[in-house]
Amino acid sequence: SPLVDELCAQVNRVSINPSGPSIAYYEDAADGGIVAHAAFPVADDVTAAGDFTIVELPEIEQAATLIHRGPMDDVMPSVQAIAQWLDAHGYKSAGYNRELYLNYGMGDPSEWVTELQEPIKA
Repeated sequence: SPLVDELCAQVNRVSINPSGPSIAYYEDAADGGIVAHAAFPVADDVTAAGDFTIVELPEIEQAATLIHRGPMDDVMPSVQAIAQWLDAHGYKSAGYNRELYLNYGMGDPSEWVTELQEPIKA
């Protein structure tokens, strides 16, 4: 939430209009940890003009997805449901998941809707 809030403030300062809902994605850090990123899709002609970078996320060729309803503090049962589905159907995770925030940060957290996208391989 703090990452998304800060990105919203920066995007608003430079008058960029996101073209869709916010996304969280993750990658390995140089020190062996994990770096969390907050992102918004933007039009192709938008250039960086603030304290952020415009990147093109790589395609996820195949994913297991699940709609999580409620606050992200309660996401673990949804993550575990994806892991159980992967095991039951012969798939393995192929990297870090993404979170697409369909309804997030506004109003009652019990009404938040997040699509979890787990990259997979057979």
